[in-house]
Amino acid sequence: MERLNQTSSVSEFILLGLSSRPEDQKPLFVLFLTTYLVTITGNLLIILAIRSDPQLQTPMYFFLSFLSFTDICLTTTIVSKMLVNFLSEKKTISYAGCLTQMYFLYAFGDSDCCLLAVMAFDRYVAICDPFHYITTMSHHRCVLLVAFSCSFPHFHSLLHTLLLNLLTFCDSNVIHHFFCDINPLLKLSCSSTFVNEIVIMTEGSVVLVTPFLCITFSYMRILITVVKIPSAAGKRKAFSTCTSHLTVVMLFYGSLYYEYLHPLSSYSVRDRVVTIVYTILTSMLNPFIYSLRNKDMKRGLGKLVGRRKS
Repeated sequence: MERLNQTSSVSEFILLGLSSRPEDQKPLFVLFLTTYLVTITGNLLIILAIRSDPQLQTPMYFFLSFLSFTDICLTTTIVSKMLVNFLSEKKTISYAGCLTQMYFLYAFGDSDCCLLAVMAFDRYVAICDPFHYITTMSHHRCVLLVAFSCSFPHFHSLLHTLLLNLLTFCDSNVIHHFFCDINPLLKLSCSSTFVNEIVIMTEGSVVLVTPFLCITFSYMRILITVVKIPSAAGKRKAFSTCTSHLTVVMLFYGSLYYEYLHPLSSYSVRDRVVTIVYTILTSMLNPFIYSLRNKDMKRGLGKLVGRRKS
């Protein structure tokens, strides 16, 4: 804590949120509370259905259960503070609390990136090398992939949090955002942010782009393999196992790249709206995307709900 006081004369930040108008606060509270409850309920149902149904004990659903868990954590990191601020006149967050929120935001957000890449690799092995699927995607290897996906992002997050802690904040403490994100915080700094911006554009880009390249490579190989399938029914069956994952990837990565891979000077109010997509909206939609067109997941959820009623 001494380090925090030495590097900043600002003891707290003010989060402007999505709107500063008093009449908007209660409707926004109801909207995001509903979104949060749907997110928690949907992802918990996915986890419980996978854990309770023996037919869902496969690598794909094993990864999906951890994706649902990180989505719950990611949404909670952001929305919990938003809900408090919607109902309070003083929309502040402490300096240490701000850095803590940013740390967990990037840790869970990057875990999502890695898990999406792992899930793409799983689909690649299942479609392109089905005869070796059981040995390639063994339970031991799946556990290692999940362990890496959930641990490595913490080092990435720690790096950016420590670099941000070295900056000085001595003028405005008003954050033009609804949570502590790195770009609006850098704009508030009195000291040079050159090192931070270089690290974001180099190390940050590598951490974001590498999983996406893995996903792209996996789907290029999948596409080549599927095109060679002679029957139309075989092609539809192969593609049907990938559509849910592809939808989530496009929604998540599209908004994520728009937010972080453009110059700090071009940061605007529009970025706040885009941030909602990958931090809140994607997490809420994941259970619907993965269950609506998935017969196995529908059956698992049906059995889970039926068991609770009985």
